[in-house]
Amino acid sequence: MKKIYLLLLFLFPAILLNAQDKTLYVVKLTDKANSQFHISEPAAFLSHRAIERRLRQNIPIDETDLPVSPAYLKQIRQEGAEIVYSSKWLNTVILSIENQSIYAKIAAKPFVKRIYKETRLFENQANKPFFDNEIIYKNSPTNNVYPKNTSAPNVLSYGASFNQVNMIAANQLHNLGYMGQGFTIAVIDAGFKSANTMAAFDSLRANNRILGTQDFVSPGNNVYQNTMSSHGTYVLSTMAGWLPGQLIGTAPHANYWLLRSEDATAEYLMEEYYWVKAAEFADSAGADIINSSLGYTLFDNPAENHTYADMDGNTTVITKGADRAASKGILVVSSAGNSGNNPWKYISAPADGDSVLTVGAVNAAGIYAGFSSIGPTYDGRTKPDVSAQGAGCVLAKIPTGITQGDGTSFSSPIIAGAAACLWQANPTYSAQEIIHAIKQSATLNSNPNNQIGWGIPDFLAASSKLTVIIPQETDPFDRLTAYPNPILNDQLMVALELNNPETIDIRIYNSYGREVFAKTGVKLAQGKNLIALNQLDALNKGIYMLQVSDGYYVQTLKLLK
Repeated sequence: MKKIYLLLLFLFPAILLNAQDKTLYVVKLTDKANSQFHISEPAAFLSHRAIERRLRQNIPIDETDLPVSPAYLKQIRQEGAEIVYSSKWLNTVILSIENQSIYAKIAAKPFVKRIYKETRLFENQANKPFFDNEIIYKNSPTNNVYPKNTSAPNVLSYGASFNQVNMIAANQLHNLGYMGQGFTIAVIDAGFKSANTMAAFDSLRANNRILGTQDFVSPGNNVYQNTMSSHGTYVLSTMAGWLPGQLIGTAPHANYWLLRSEDATAEYLMEEYYWVKAAEFADSAGADIINSSLGYTLFDNPAENHTYADMDGNTTVITKGADRAASKGILVVSSAGNSGNNPWKYISAPADGDSVLTVGAVNAAGIYAGFSSIGPTYDGRTKPDVSAQGAGCVLAKIPTGITQGDGTSFSSPIIAGAAACLWQANPTYSAQEIIHAIKQSATLNSNPNNQIGWGIPDFLAASSKLTVIIPQETDPFDRLTAYPNPILNDQLMVALELNNPETIDIRIYNSYGREVFAKTGVKLAQGKNLIALNQLDALNKGIYMLQVSDGYYVQTLKLLK
């Protein structure tokens, strides 16, 4: 039975689905030489948002950001091989090769580090019905609720979804105006059936907060069509749902990319490669957060199966991809899995990643849900990291209204959406610092276990640990502009309007994340201010980020020269 635990990419070779009769080879490449791309010009292969995310977190752009060398791909094609797949993070291509002479020519290339036959990636899959055993529908919501003190009134009407939002105090961040504005969440899943027509997502569509969709299983397909899985639709509703009085998600005002990497009709190893491709896309498109309500352990072909020893954070393709995404400053949130009651009781990949925020499930009263996969990882690390409501979760129903379902597929996005609000309230922190604050705010932070990890987080407390919360409507300064932009000479004028007198620091960072200009301790008056930045003639042509901060609040602006 099928289990779902649940760039803008400029060089995207088509992924071949019907390759059952082909002989496939995985080719590991040595480097990315002989390419027109260079890390000094990242705008050629990364979006401005992707560059800015790295700048904010002081993450340098390196060779792993470069696409696979187009020159190498050209040489491979010239030898008669068909490129089925390529990954810049893995620096790997998957080829369809018809005869040994072609194989020998490619194996002899100096840029080929390793080539091996891969019989596990594609298996002849019969047309199977899709059994979504992740979602267990119930007719009425449970009366057993998490006993959290909620003395402050809520600005939003959550209806039946109140408990799952209140349990982690995400509603308290909503009350302060933090609902994910300005942050982008990539949802990597199995399909988003009807999400383009459901009333629950009217607000997303009306405000253009669905930035786009991509299908990495069948490129070019419509991820909303009726033949698609509805799993991603339900996952999305826990974050982005907006049905006042019935359901409100944890990040209703965030932006979303909807990415399909999972073939819901079968389970095979190639889906892990699809996931990495989707994560690469999410990175280059500028996503801040990835939610992955997917997990891989056992496959339809037993020869592909992972073992518990593979859950060590370093072995599976998908976990390598997830940790690479985290190294790019993305907050990767993964469901732990639903195998707690099965012979395979442990977390799945990529939940074993050491830089991944792994989420288990509790019931409405905050008690461990027996289906939730447990830790530790094979190398002894405590997993999951935190837990949220995963039993009796309120979801948007197709075509309208609400329903309920069970699974870590839903506790994960509940946390991911709340993380967007937390990061919005504390934008100067890195993704890993946000994860640390979430874990330290949780109920078992001093004594974590392998059922619910550090426990149930309190996102208001997490924000308090990071900084003093300033409600969004009273940000200390706004309306930051700079001109001329692009910079034409050695001077840049920065215009800033302050709500109160402030002392600020102004810094400029290059595309490597290095500070190239600083003007600190600038005293400004309430109202409109104009600051001249001089001696900028030494800056090379390229992309820069202007950062203005008072020590707590930060605002950024992209500059060109």
